[in-house]
Amino acid sequence: YPPADLTRFEDLTERVRAANPDADTELLRRAYVFSAYEHKGQVRRSGEPYLVHPLEVAAILADLRLDPVAIAAGLLHDIVEDTPNTIDKVRELFGEDVAHVVEGVTKLSALQFSSSEERQAESFRKMLLAMVDDIRVILVKLADRLHNMRTLHHLPEERRAQIAQETRDIYSPIAHRLGMSKLKNELEELTFRHIEPAAYQSLHVQVEAKRRATEGLIDELRTRLVEKLEEAQIPVVAIDGRIKRLWSIHQNLQR
Repeated sequence: YPPADLTRFEDLTERVRAANPDADTELLRRAYVFSAYEHKGQVRRSGEPYLVHPLEVAAILADLRLDPVAIAAGLLHDIVEDTPNTIDKVRELFGEDVAHVVEGVTKLSALQFSSSEERQAESFRKMLLAMVDDIRVILVKLADRLHNMRTLHHLPEERRAQIAQETRDIYSPIAHRLGMSKLKNELEELTFRHIEPAAYQSLHVQVEAKRRATEGLIDELRTRLVEKLEEAQIPVVAIDGRIKRLWSIHQNLQR
């Protein structure tokens, strides 16, 4: 059976090997082939083959430099929920560790959060974390949520708002608590875009206009900084900057 998207899987294994040359990529290949076969014929709202989703989740986990067990679980995380397979089948084919993570993610996905009231949100977050005895479970769930947020525009408006609010109330704070700032930041930007689209778009236009107007000034400032540091005999490897995130700017404006 020739799985679809083999090129994307090969890219994934290259990333994994770059982080860990001794990684068990055979485990990943078996998980990929099984996922491709079991999700065959399923499509996402975007019209893409469903296999794209577990591949993207696995890629996020690989970028986090997680181990092959977590990445294999990312490839298999929807197998029990969306196909006729059982967790016992996953355990038989991929071992106890992978099955344990997949089972944990499946249990988390079955929980429904229905209130954005701060105290209830905090209780729900505590319950999620208390249910997890392997941190890889919550990491796979966060990667799953991140890819779902990246593709949220394919869903109906009401459903988009519901998922985005849940992400803001539950998953962004968990990512923050785990010290995963890059993932947290992207989740916050995506939730802002979907919960407050008018404010997001207005701010985006203003920031882009300001960025274009100040690019030359920033380049000039960078050059002057390098000159002054070198005059002071302070070696300069690089001077980097970043554009402040829209959600962060929005929060400051609200304050």
